[in-house]
Amino acid sequence: MKHVGLIYGGVSSEHEVSIRSARNVLAAFDPDRYRVTPIRIDRQGRWHVEDLETSLLTGGAEPSAKIGETRFSHTEDGAKLYVRREDGTTYWEPLELDVAFPMLHGQNGEDGRVQGFLQTLGIPFVGPGVLGSAVCMDKEVTKRLLRDSGLPVVPFRIARHGERLAYDDVTDALGTTLFVKPANSGSSVGTSKAESADAFDRALADAFNYDNKVLVEQAIRGREIECAVIGNEEPRASVPGEVVSTAEFYTYDAKYEDPDASRMQVPADLPPMIAEQIRSLAADAYRVLGCEGMARVDFFVTPEYELYINEVNTIPGFTERSMFPVMWDHTGLPIGALLDTLLTLALDRHARDARLKTTR
Repeated sequence: MKHVGLIYGGVSSEHEVSIRSARNVLAAFDPDRYRVTPIRIDRQGRWHVEDLETSLLTGGAEPSAKIGETRFSHTEDGAKLYVRREDGTTYWEPLELDVAFPMLHGQNGEDGRVQGFLQTLGIPFVGPGVLGSAVCMDKEVTKRLLRDSGLPVVPFRIARHGERLAYDDVTDALGTTLFVKPANSGSSVGTSKAESADAFDRALADAFNYDNKVLVEQAIRGREIECAVIGNEEPRASVPGEVVSTAEFYTYDAKYEDPDASRMQVPADLPPMIAEQIRSLAADAYRVLGCEGMARVDFFVTPEYELYINEVNTIPGFTERSMFPVMWDHTGLPIGALLDTLLTLALDRHARDARLKTTR
């Protein structure tokens, strides 16, 4: 039986979404095959190893900082993660995980920081490694790499903290309808639509609350299509799905709070040739950005079937309103089998990388 550390929460504006995703992942694990230990990162960045029966994921109250406290230490056997146990006396016990499953959305969890920590500990983990995670978290870097590889992206400009981005210059380049968003964030947090100079200034101010770099994009009139990808050296793509939203754009509330604001259509209603083109582009983007394990590639598709890669999410949502597991279910991989595959990919990559020499 494999021991899986399900890491969730995090110091991120998407903390609550992470909890929802982790609950669904936990419920889908086969208890006869996996022993799951929830590991919660609170909003202050402290790590807590939870008992399954009293975890926040299974209805338990949020524990105090000292219960399930962790520490990192080097021993003769290398780096170790320890958990503090209390049974009349306090002692530290090594947390022996076979594989970690980070279900962390947004900054400080999806951007390569936790992935680097797990790599330092020598723990296999689900999802892209440090570089792929960091690259995909930064929307500017993502777009530049895709564009330089000849893949289609939405035209954009960048505003950095302390710089003045003139509205007239931006609209001359991108048109009068703009989308403004933090360069390193997800779930549409801090994203606004701007169609005037005043709205543009407000949108920039809001986005700068979440990041020191802001992405300004040309508005694309079209449908929002998503495609899920899994794999290491040989990625494979799911059938595409469509987010059909009644909101003006796909906001945080439309994604997670308002059940009437959006719906999923899987498979997306697309000509077969366009659907296959999306699957091919999704796999190409996955390779270019150094992804392994899993990712979700989001597209805009115009009425004329022009395709634009919007962004790549390296820890896609697993909530009850998330597309990633639904798309794989319609591709013939239900969530239980999907989790099996993701854990196998993590262990295979770890074994592959362990063969690399670190001395001459």
